[in-house]
Amino acid sequence: MVNNDRKLDYIIDQMVNTVENSKDEVFGIAEDSRRQYESLSKELTILREAIKETIKKNEELDKQSAESRKRLAEVSRSFSLYSEETIKEAYDTAHKYQAALHVNRDKEKILRKRRDEIEIRLRSIEQMVERADGLAGKISVMLNYLNDDFKHVSDIIQDAQAKQQFGLKIIEAQEEERRRLSREIHDGPAQMLANIMLRSEIVDRIYRKGDLESAVAEMRNVRFLIKESLQEVRRIIYDLRPMALDDLGLIPTIKKYISTLKDQHKDQKILFSHTGSSERLPSQYEVALFRLIQESIQNAIKHAEATEIKVRLEIALHKVIALIADNGKGFDQQQKNENSFGLIGMHERVEMLEGEIRIKSQLGKGTNVMIKIPIKKADSNTEI
Repeated sequence: MVNNDRKLDYIIDQMVNTVENSKDEVFGIAEDSRRQYESLSKELTILREAIKETIKKNEELDKQSAESRKRLAEVSRSFSLYSEETIKEAYDTAHKYQAALHVNRDKEKILRKRRDEIEIRLRSIEQMVERADGLAGKISVMLNYLNDDFKHVSDIIQDAQAKQQFGLKIIEAQEEERRRLSREIHDGPAQMLANIMLRSEIVDRIYRKGDLESAVAEMRNVRFLIKESLQEVRRIIYDLRPMALDDLGLIPTIKKYISTLKDQHKDQKILFSHTGSSERLPSQYEVALFRLIQESIQNAIKHAEATEIKVRLEIALHKVIALIADNGKGFDQQQKNENSFGLIGMHERVEMLEGEIRIKSQLGKGTNVMIKIPIKKADSNTEI
């Protein structure tokens, strides 16, 4: 009983630490958004000035174009009175001003469109910062609740089954916060990346019109943002919680996750297969199985340095079996690593679902992970 109480206290301590880290991440996102707001505000000011200058330039070009067309019409009416050189000069001048006016008007349209996008983006960032601040407040309330009431919950909970259900509720609460935060980020910073990609199309248009100097300048402005922002935002979204898990279910989410890993790790070969029922499982089982498979694959990539990973999922009527095998460097199971929270967390998840996990590994011979979780019919109607 004492060991079980210590284990539950350990889970609660880890949960408190995780929630505290989540709070720091939310604050970080809010601060990043504020910095983005300041940066975009400066860019908007510059754009507005550029639009004014472009409009002024268009007015000058319009006058010059009208005068050159008037001169061309005059030459055309008295064609025989002018030399071929004079006629060519009049035509070239009219064409030059007309082309310059056309390019400058396109530039004005692009600048206006970018200005409108930034104004919309600024309003979106304002809303996201407000939501992030509100979410941080809710997390603070949760932390107070955990610290004040749950630190010694093992003194209150006497039954081991009650402790398991309590642990499941804590994990589900954590997953719910991740789900909400994932959607917040998806609707916020990810939209900024889409705008960056749109700017690359603008570069292409400017380049096609022959304005190489403007194209190069625009490319320099977006290159760093594309490289740093796109990968980081997507990583945050997928690390927090894949939204496909709620929309599509376990199997499509695993496929999408593995496909993303293949794009990121070209040297690793990751194979996935599944058999049995394709029906949706209760939410707590889908979340737990995805996290267990995700942790196993990440261990194989980061720690085992595997070049081939095989994932197999078998879904039967009353149980689910997941098999993850890699050809990595393996590890000595006789040497216990007390700081290996990843493996500890995997065991905890499986035990809470009354399942079984077996890990077999040898140095130089890879690692095999077998996870078996029973599916209870009553759980499908149980809110955890």
